[in-house]
Amino acid sequence: MKDKRILYVSSEVIPYLPETEISSMSFEAPRMVNSQGGQIRIFMPRFGNINERRHQLHEVIRLSGMNLVINDLDMPLIIKVASIPKERMQVYFIDNEDYFKRKATFTDEDGNLFEDNDERAIFFAKGVIETVKKLNWSPDIIHVHGWLASLLPLYLRNYYGNEPLFNKSKIVTSVYDKGFEADLAEDMYKKVLFDGLSDENVAHLEKAPNYENLMKTAIDNSDAVIKGSAEIPSSLDEYMEAIDKPVLDFKSKEEFAQAYQEFYLKDVLNETEND
Repeated sequence: MKDKRILYVSSEVIPYLPETEISSMSFEAPRMVNSQGGQIRIFMPRFGNINERRHQLHEVIRLSGMNLVINDLDMPLIIKVASIPKERMQVYFIDNEDYFKRKATFTDEDGNLFEDNDERAIFFAKGVIETVKKLNWSPDIIHVHGWLASLLPLYLRNYYGNEPLFNKSKIVTSVYDKGFEADLAEDMYKKVLFDGLSDENVAHLEKAPNYENLMKTAIDNSDAVIKGSAEIPSSLDEYMEAIDKPVLDFKSKEEFAQAYQEFYLKDVLNETEND
């Protein structure tokens, strides 16, 4: 993995949020690449329940200050950064007062999904891509974890399809069993169409903006897929089995390192260790 550039985009990363399969692998995978001499960047949302003082987050003024248009509204983009102790790894946080200040991640105190989760996902996807453009950092691989990050493949391949920085970037999406019940906003697909994407791009979301259709949209726009959980929804399992793309079966935290390296190099980048 020496000198390979891998961008990790996740809805959850430890130590900033509690340990789950997603937050754990979003930490372990970049740590593995880092230890092998690769270059990594990690992006996640700056949820309001992340303790900024304890984790020493600070705003990066030169990266902040841009407005992103979400469904015809200008939403300011704030970028913060922190270092994971003892790991020499930086994490970039996508922030916005309206979308991420509340003291919870995806649901309110009654367990109901936030009504604007669809817009938060669009904002996160655009915010990551715009920030990487400002960093002028061209990744070999972009590895996506978690449903809130699942629109990134769609936007990168379509909305930012002509962006030269990502010309050679390959997208890998990890699919987990940790989704959500119910649907996101019924008009979510219209907000994506507002950005000039085609009806074909939003076909799954128009059918129903639920977890499985979000992940199918991500899979359609990815170059390869990883099963992030031992068991995932059967419809997604069947969908992955039917696609003509590399699919890596589930690997536990104890056994993933070698498998991910080989998958990244051979299946995603079509290289060997000696290239």
